[in-house]
Amino acid sequence: MVGQWEEEVDEEVVIRCYDDRRDRIEMGRVEKSCEIGHDHQTLLFTDTLGDPICRIRNSPFFIMLVAEVGNKLVGSIQGSVKPVKFHDKSVRVGYVLGLRVVPPYRRRGIGSILVRKLEEWFESHNADYAYMATQKDNEASLGLFIGRLGYVVFRNPAILVNPVNPGRGLKLPSDIGIRKLKVKEAESLYRRYVAATTEFFPEDINKILRNKLSIGTWVAYYNDDNTKSWAMLSVWDSSKVFKLRIERAPLSYLLLTKVSNFCGKFLSLLGLPDLFTPFGFYFLYGVHSEGPFCGKLVRALCEHVHNMAASDGSGACKVVVVEVDKGSNGDDSLRRCIPHWKMLSCDDDMWCIKPLKCEKKKIGLSERSKSRFSLFVDPRDV
Repeated sequence: MVGQWEEEVDEEVVIRCYDDRRDRIEMGRVEKSCEIGHDHQTLLFTDTLGDPICRIRNSPFFIMLVAEVGNKLVGSIQGSVKPVKFHDKSVRVGYVLGLRVVPPYRRRGIGSILVRKLEEWFESHNADYAYMATQKDNEASLGLFIGRLGYVVFRNPAILVNPVNPGRGLKLPSDIGIRKLKVKEAESLYRRYVAATTEFFPEDINKILRNKLSIGTWVAYYNDDNTKSWAMLSVWDSSKVFKLRIERAPLSYLLLTKVSNFCGKFLSLLGLPDLFTPFGFYFLYGVHSEGPFCGKLVRALCEHVHNMAASDGSGACKVVVVEVDKGSNGDDSLRRCIPHWKMLSCDDDMWCIKPLKCEKKKIGLSERSKSRFSLFVDPRDV
């Protein structure tokens, strides 16, 4: 997320709603000029498959604003509003994403203008809070949102990425059973066990589960177990919405990839997908587990999803992604159970939040990051 916050703009800036017929081509140019990365080596580019608002289209209420200077498109921002559970209450939250300003117009106040206009739209849709996600080392974004616009750090979840080895399934433990749930079963379990232990639990979870991008929900259990241990998760197919491409990557991954390409099938055993061409991913959401031996069940579910992606003949999904916060008991046990490659994962994600209706609500928001509640990451926000 790009934030500009030092100089004020010296030309007239026009903020308006995105017009698909008028702006689609120009938005492609804006996207290509903006790079995203969680370190100085990795640059991540997004291919929206011809639909600039694909990342918000599945939200209940959404908007995309663009910034013009002299009839030239120089920036954009996207946002959505949804009902969630927060602080044990039902509230509406506005999600800020996709803030873009082309390089020649950065540090001129355009980012601030776009965010403020989006916040006005949030308020018109009765949003109680606005929130956004960035990286800890994104000084421009933090300077804008925290330094200038009054946001506070809320959570620091980790984005865990596991590559898919096409055509090679993982062997699952024989003592574990895995069953796909019906939508009503999944909704019932989420509302009964997850809603009470997470922040930002979506009140319209039924619509998420019934969305065409939600492949399904699976539960794992021990075939012979009296400990009542179990785990569940749902899968969202992001490959049908947009593709990603890595322009640069950590040197270790780059070297392994080139060696794998050179040696062909022999080193494909390393499980190295080609991430330098556009790729999609499965996003795991609603990961929940209970019981003393649930860690192995979570891992089995993740491996089951890997096998789903590996057996897909199209090869569209090359990685499995999950974003997790600390569990309700305050430790990182859930993260340790989820298979992932450290070189591809990101542990410096930072969620920031701001009250829109009453400044007094800001008190204690940063302390909420120490809450016993875990964080529900809505797949529509990915």
